[in-house]
Amino acid sequence: MIMKPLRGLYNWTMAKASHPHAVWWLALFSFVESSFFPIPPHPLLGLMCLAEPKKAVKFALVCTLASVAGALLGYAIGWGLYDTVGVWLIGALGLAEAFPIAACHLREYDFEAILIAGATPVPFKLLTITAGFIGMNLVTFVLASLFARALIFMTVGILFRVFGAPIKRVIDEYLGTVTTIFVLLVVGGVIALTQLGGGEGEDGGPCAQATEVVPAA
Repeated sequence: MIMKPLRGLYNWTMAKASHPHAVWWLALFSFVESSFFPIPPHPLLGLMCLAEPKKAVKFALVCTLASVAGALLGYAIGWGLYDTVGVWLIGALGLAEAFPIAACHLREYDFEAILIAGATPVPFKLLTITAGFIGMNLVTFVLASLFARALIFMTVGILFRVFGAPIKRVIDEYLGTVTTIFVLLVVGGVIALTQLGGGEGEDGGPCAQATEVVPAA
């Protein structure tokens, strides 16, 4: 049985998703989520696509481009403002322990690490800030971010454009189950990121025990 607060939040968000200026809110959420904001844009994107399935691909494109732009802000924070802004931000988001592991993954796996983080509902901001801190190649970073964000957002847009009405009926009827699946996807994405390269021995790979990170020279 779906809890009343969850149903109320769903109905409220559906109303906001069809607001004339909702696309600007979507762009803003997508931008700030890639650099410092804790709430992902995925639910708003999904609900806006439900409200107007014919515009789903447009919404997904806005989400993708704004997210990559926000990723550049995250990169800039890690590159030039880590000691002042980045340290506080990583700590406030509860990502301090994950930071050295993320840095190790980026140095070891580069494009692949960004792809996994960007294409799953995990804290993408952790990778964007870390990429700037270690001085990851900017072109590689942008291309990986664009590919990863497009993979998840454009897939959502296309699915809702093609199957909008049936998907809405499923969510309306099984909102609690859909929410649970989303949470499981988040957990799965985190596991995939932390286990990247984990086949290299019983210790979980070269990054499993990372506890510190050296900035770019």
